[in-house]
Amino acid sequence: MLFVAVMEKAQQLALELLSLENKGYKALFLQGGASTQFLMVAYNLLNKKAAYLNTGTWSNKAIKEAKLFGELVEVASSKDKNFNYIPKGYAIPTDVDYFHTTSNNTIFGTQIKEFPNFDGVNVCDMSSDIFSRQLDFTKFDLMYAGAQKNMGPAGTTLIVIKEAILGKVERAIPSMLDYKIHISKDSMFNTPAVFPVYVSMLTLQWLKDLGGIPFIEAVNNKKAALLYNEIDRNPLFKGYAAIEDRSNMNATFNLVDDSHKEKFDALWVAAGINGLNGHRSVGGYRASMYNALPLYSVQVLVDVMQELERQV
Repeated sequence: MLFVAVMEKAQQLALELLSLENKGYKALFLQGGASTQFLMVAYNLLNKKAAYLNTGTWSNKAIKEAKLFGELVEVASSKDKNFNYIPKGYAIPTDVDYFHTTSNNTIFGTQIKEFPNFDGVNVCDMSSDIFSRQLDFTKFDLMYAGAQKNMGPAGTTLIVIKEAILGKVERAIPSMLDYKIHISKDSMFNTPAVFPVYVSMLTLQWLKDLGGIPFIEAVNNKKAALLYNEIDRNPLFKGYAAIEDRSNMNATFNLVDDSHKEKFDALWVAAGINGLNGHRSVGGYRASMYNALPLYSVQVLVDVMQELERQV
């Protein structure tokens, strides 16, 4: 079957790009998005108690699902400031089955820059910044990411998991939610999402050919610096997220004076920019700068911001 080779190549590229080959990890391409992983993680790993860092909407959703399976400890939260920063200096209980983080928060524009040291099982939702920056990925025992930000079309979800952490819960796990079964069937226990996996394979090969994560991280840093420098320089705009926690994938910002909104909106629409409006829980604007977005696209937005400054 031709697709078997596609699946194997996609799995191999994922592990290679993350420098996790021959280190006890398996790459799975499953379905159901990160939303299914919120409960699948707990189904497979939560025996009695788990710890979660709450940094926004997706953390909240993960916590809600995991509570169905055992005790949850919310080690810290940035809800007090509408999730515009990443909590720091918190303690992680040593008696938990795992510790869960969300690396990047699309709605609020924050990103974890330094992950805490935790000797237990580390789980991370990397849906919106996987393959975008260099990290020591061996620090994580399980990572999951919906494909639709940096990898391919919606419809498949990458799970990278260390096999040694599995098989330790006491509950019976339904077959479709059991990581061990999916590993044994090479991500093809049920009919896989053929087209999304194929496109993900092509995207991962594209990234490898460019120079891998080190190359794309340098590009992403340039894009983020270009936009954030303009947000900070231009007196008409202000950033939403705490400066030290700003996401390189999603820049959130607001107008200082909302009376300029109609003029600014007309300018960026005329420039061919799409999807700049921020989420309703934050307001303002959100510029998503995923791997595939070229540097010149960010320059277009910066030019529009400067044009608004000239006009007012």
